[in-house]
Amino acid sequence: MDTIQGSALNDEPFPHHIFREYDVRGVAGEEITENLAYRLAQAYASMLPADESRPVIVARDVRLSGPKLLAVVIEGLRDAGVDVLDIGMVPTPLAYYSVFEHESAGCLVVTASHNPSNYNGFKMMIGRESLHGEDIQLLKKRMLETAEKHEQRGSYKSMDIAPEYSDFVAGDIDLSRPLKVVIDAGNGPSGTIAGPIYRRLGCEVVELYCEPDGHFPNHHPDPTIEANMRDLAATVREHHADLGIAFDGDGDRIGVVDEKGAMIWGDMLLLLLSRHLLRSHPAATIISEVKSSQVMYDDIKAHGGKPIMWRTGHSPIKAKMKETGALLAGEMSGHMFFADRFFGFDDAVYAGARVMQVIADQNSPASMLLAKLPKTVTTPEIRLDCPDDRKFKLVEAAKLHFSKAGYHIIDVDGMRIKFNDGWGLLRASNTQPGLVLRFEAPDEKRLKAMRDLIEEWLKHNV
Repeated sequence: MDTIQGSALNDEPFPHHIFREYDVRGVAGEEITENLAYRLAQAYASMLPADESRPVIVARDVRLSGPKLLAVVIEGLRDAGVDVLDIGMVPTPLAYYSVFEHESAGCLVVTASHNPSNYNGFKMMIGRESLHGEDIQLLKKRMLETAEKHEQRGSYKSMDIAPEYSDFVAGDIDLSRPLKVVIDAGNGPSGTIAGPIYRRLGCEVVELYCEPDGHFPNHHPDPTIEANMRDLAATVREHHADLGIAFDGDGDRIGVVDEKGAMIWGDMLLLLLSRHLLRSHPAATIISEVKSSQVMYDDIKAHGGKPIMWRTGHSPIKAKMKETGALLAGEMSGHMFFADRFFGFDDAVYAGARVMQVIADQNSPASMLLAKLPKTVTTPEIRLDCPDDRKFKLVEAAKLHFSKAGYHIIDVDGMRIKFNDGWGLLRASNTQPGLVLRFEAPDEKRLKAMRDLIEEWLKHNV
């Protein structure tokens, strides 16, 4: 493609709301344009250390807008004097893997994760750290400045990272018995990777929607929504499989159903992984988020682990893992992070292999592994619209009100009221103008009482 002259682009406006807590994401062609992609690549290059000479890894997901946006990103980086290593259309975690294993300067991935097909965006690392929070805002600031033309243009190379990555996972995972597994890639990039790897592990694999297709013709690529898991659940039952595994639109989040087709939610999945980890690493530190079940935290502690409740979001959790030396972490959204035999980042294909290892080591079906846990009633995430300029102030007001009323509040991320028999959560979303609520109680009556307490306050204050 022809080189885009970046200096002429800096006068063109771009929407500021696409610069989110963990990435940049918006409607392709309207908010995420080729001009914006070029300027973003040049701004990213300006944030690299002055003495950095290693290449930047670039990649994309399956979206139809991806090839052109990636080509422009490559041009922007090269025009800024940065060498580029292009690994093509792959799950985002393979870009992270390439950063760690190939000692790269970082990565810039063109992806909109699980957003609808008309969206696109960018996830970035500098060195081994994900860009988030203030770094994303600094990137936006740099994009508003005039980029300097670099005297020497960066080089370009391409590489197929899949064989090396497959060897790594196959070499790390040893299944004690073969399993039958159904996988659903939602027509995202994980479909080209997961099936071959799981077969190498000795599994019988039934594939659903593993052909990459940026239209996402079969269902939305978000495995945390039960409607998107119906085909997977039905196919697991039809084939009498041991479990089903689904991947999101860029392969960093996992969804799992047991042999009956029932969802194993993120916190319960982390519970199972924690039990398995603690057998080989007693007293290991394990991190989850404020939306996770108290049953999970209690179970980790009962099995000798050290649970930490932390802020929602893959970037804060990765930072907390590094700070505490935690070997495992997970979120309700399906991000699972392994640091005992892996690199500490979220990778759904690798997580699926670790889940299979847990199930293979048991003599009972997956549904029985959670059968003896205390029975509680939980809500899904409840989302309420609230303007960005109001949501954080509202949560702070709620914390003040309920703390003055004598309630025990955990405030690492919003307000989690701890009752003797359950909890209620109110926090501001980091990714959209809204509030997030969740509740857990011993029965429906108590659950309603907890909800009424917080929701009645909101009615009078939103």
